[in-house]
Amino acid sequence: MNKVVPIFFLLISTLCFSQKIDETKTNYINPEFETEIKEAKTLITELMNEKSIPGLSITVANKNKILWSEGFGFADLENKTSVKINSKFRIGSISKSLTSIALGKLIEEGKINLSDTVEELVPYFPKKKYPITIQELASHTSGIRNYNYKNGEYFSDTHYKTIKESLDIFKGDSLLFEPKTKYGYSTYGYVLLSAAIEEVTGQNFLDYMQNNVFEPMEMHNTVPDLNHKIIDKRVEFYQLRDSTIINASYIDNSNKWAGGGFLSSSLDLAKMSQHLIRKDKLKKETVKLIWTPTTLANGEKINYCLGWHRDTTDSENTYIHHGGSSIGGRSFLLIYPEEEIIISITCNLFTRFNELFVLKVVDKFKK
Repeated sequence: MNKVVPIFFLLISTLCFSQKIDETKTNYINPEFETEIKEAKTLITELMNEKSIPGLSITVANKNKILWSEGFGFADLENKTSVKINSKFRIGSISKSLTSIALGKLIEEGKINLSDTVEELVPYFPKKKYPITIQELASHTSGIRNYNYKNGEYFSDTHYKTIKESLDIFKGDSLLFEPKTKYGYSTYGYVLLSAAIEEVTGQNFLDYMQNNVFEPMEMHNTVPDLNHKIIDKRVEFYQLRDSTIINASYIDNSNKWAGGGFLSSSLDLAKMSQHLIRKDKLKKETVKLIWTPTTLANGEKINYCLGWHRDTTDSENTYIHHGGSSIGGRSFLLIYPEEEIIISITCNLFTRFNELFVLKVVDKFKK
């Protein structure tokens, strides 16, 4: 009898959390929120007109249900292909949040500790003046530099066959500062973190992410942005030149998988966030860990955690978030952990939009 009860409740739990949505459609609307969705659509239209965004996808969810998921505009302007719920966009630095989930799983399994050093885990990476820990890589306090924009690293079109090969970009450079003394945003720090994940798991980083993050979290439309591969529902990417929409510059994201190289849908990002709120794929303690602000050596706290930002609204409500800018894409993911509300937005234009816009949208769904 003791074995039957847990299985029974597991079945009930699964049924309660499962929500079948036809992802081939352009929208899913929960009838309970028709008024809120109508009002939010006005804000979406205003944003797309203001920023000349060709295509955009948005999903709003609570702990257990998708409240609204919809595609707007065009995934492909030339062929007039509409954005669908399952359209795949470049999510840029939200890739760091995905990588943090992999880090959390490995911490739970005892395969990695935040105090482990790069010297211990990635022996082929050159030793620096100071040791660098996993925690420092994940919190942008390692001193590892970011892109060199002047020499075109952000627009790199070079293909790197392995994570190890991509480390050649920065492995010979000195640290910008002693680890944990400053905050210095670094996508390359996450590339180095992915090398450590490969070493402790014995698996290719992309394979590990697919098998241990994307599949368990039902992220059916989240994949690496591999240029040579035919990827179903991948949108076309655009940028503005003198107020005219043009095709985005050709880039190859193999220099930054863990920090900015994944494609995803707004629905997938929302589903991932539901699992974090429910704490059914990562333990409560692990979610708390990756959402805890970082403390520098001098005692100062910064709002970056492990792959996530943590902030408060004017009304003192805590929200967890991360944005992503990429060539041909802009994305934003926000979670209210106490109120259990999620919003994710993806678009196929290299642009920026204000976080306050997202707060206005999600406020309409708070009940």
